[in-house]
Amino acid sequence: MDTRVPYKVFAGTSSRYLAEKICANLQCDLGKMIVEHFADGEFSVSYEESIRGDYVFLIQSTFPNADNLMELLLMIDAAKRASAKSIIAVIPYFGWARQDRKDKPRVAIGAKLVADLLSASGLNRLITMDLHADQIQGFFDVPVDHLYASSVFMEEIRSWKLPNPVIATPDVGGTKRANSYAKHLNIPMVICYKLRKKANEVSEMKIIGDVKGMDVILVDDIVDTAGTITKAADLMIAEGANSVRAFASHAVMSDPASVRVDQSPLTEIMFTDSIPYSKKSEKVKVVSVAEMFATAISRVCNNESISSLYLA
Repeated sequence: MDTRVPYKVFAGTSSRYLAEKICANLQCDLGKMIVEHFADGEFSVSYEESIRGDYVFLIQSTFPNADNLMELLLMIDAAKRASAKSIIAVIPYFGWARQDRKDKPRVAIGAKLVADLLSASGLNRLITMDLHADQIQGFFDVPVDHLYASSVFMEEIRSWKLPNPVIATPDVGGTKRANSYAKHLNIPMVICYKLRKKANEVSEMKIIGDVKGMDVILVDDIVDTAGTITKAADLMIAEGANSVRAFASHAVMSDPASVRVDQSPLTEIMFTDSIPYSKKSEKVKVVSVAEMFATAISRVCNNESISSLYLA
């Protein structure tokens, strides 16, 4: 008797490219769904096949604009009303995650708001990757599988075969992440300390540690305007580093990020395909996390452990 859980995979508009690769790894067809747009910008979602009694996986990163989040909310609600057995949102990049606390008076906690919206829409489980802050998992009242891109990045870092590698973090907030990589790779770590005047603008940066004669590997979760990571690369070279490379999970890459990367001393910067990177830069390399998410989906369906995906 076949005891496998029946499941179907659907994709939001902006993450279809990734969903197709995930389905190829799962050896299943991408589910049929239509997003209909009205003249005023409103849109509606409808499933074009039965999902009654199925585990439904909805793949959609919630990067700006807000249409991606709204589309996912409608997908969840439509699946609930179509009698899906369990609704699992697969959000490779969880947007609004940088608003995870009140860092000054009279501001919203956007990450908590988004978590509440997803829960209220009928979500049963969340699979995501490299949240900006680990504590965001606690904003949800449903199970959260928090994956890490480290299992993909580690192989790439080792392929560089750098003679004097050192892991570096462009800000103090990423110390825990950088320390995990440094321990796993058994190499030293340095820290950049930065001060901001306002969002996306670094006013001052200093290095804690020695990088002279070293091959620096900068690690971060998000690169937005690339101001911080390119300034850190400049500082590393000024302090005597032989070379500087970088990797980050999510390529937000708002303008003028690609120009800054091209003009920086970075030898290479590597991202996952959690967000589509459409601009051109010879220094940017994109590696896929489709196989990792496919493995997570398969194991969730079969009630198997996914702890091996938590490499660092």
